[in-house]
Amino acid sequence: FNVSMPFRGSFEYSLDDRGRVAIPAKYRVEFPNNLAVITPTPEGCLRIFPEGAFQEMSEAFAETSATTVAGRRLRRAFDANAFDAELDRQGRILIPARLRERAGLTGTVVVAGNRECLELWNPEAWERELERAEAESPEEQRREE
Repeated sequence: FNVSMPFRGSFEYSLDDRGRVAIPAKYRVEFPNNLAVITPTPEGCLRIFPEGAFQEMSEAFAETSATTVAGRRLRRAFDANAFDAELDRQGRILIPARLRERAGLTGTVVVAGNRECLELWNPEAWERELERAEAESPEEQRREE
């Protein structure tokens, strides 16, 4: 996926009273024209993609034929739930209320790198996810997929 510097690390930020969160300064350059796309995940976090990386991911899902139920569901889960967003002059992004509620985001949030995107987590959910990830072997993780 087309990002010059893979997203990595985790950072704590605060949502402001309008539902905006800062993108880590070192990653703002990865959002050409300050454009981003936000999508929810089944694990309960939100993903923030640079527009180009979102497009590449969408095209990868489109490789599963739309003539199949699986192909249509992949598109619905990814494209239909996506929100276009723009970074403001301070490098913040507005998270729509519906997505904040879905991910349980209030106050402090964790911004975590996941290679082609940033993930936005409720801190308690992030701790549970890290515990699961660290407790499972790679083989167990592959079986869950």
